[in-house]
Amino acid sequence: MSLVRPHQPVFVDTSAYCAVSNRHDVNHDRARSILVELVANRCPLITTNFILAELHALLLTRMNRAIALQVLRDIDSSEDTTVIRVDKDDEERARAIIVQYTDKNFSLTDATCFAIMERLGITDAFSFDRNFAQYGWTLIHQGG
Repeated sequence: MSLVRPHQPVFVDTSAYCAVSNRHDVNHDRARSILVELVANRCPLITTNFILAELHALLLTRMNRAIALQVLRDIDSSEDTTVIRVDKDDEERARAIIVQYTDKNFSLTDATCFAIMERLGITDAFSFDRNFAQYGWTLIHQGG
């Protein structure tokens, strides 16, 4: 069962972009299907410059330079995607989240996502990273 709500903004994490981009990723088919559904439901896709940096590095190591660059270009040219720049306040909030959750291994990138989601009032995340659910966000699921 899908949790996609029409016209609701969805935060897109590195794990989702990586799964969509890499046909060998275990979540590839599901991720592509979810992305198609999000676009069809006119859900604004929100991500950050930190996610793009993390994604580019991941695709460089798992795939190759050409694909890593093309994915960046595709995201940049997407009419459905808005890239939010992490600012000083977001980073300060992220560091507070890391300090607060002593039982979790949230990365600085994850915590900046959480800070931006809080700031923008976004509650849904397209991610295969359980840290988003641990923090309390709703993960977009389709199928298993």
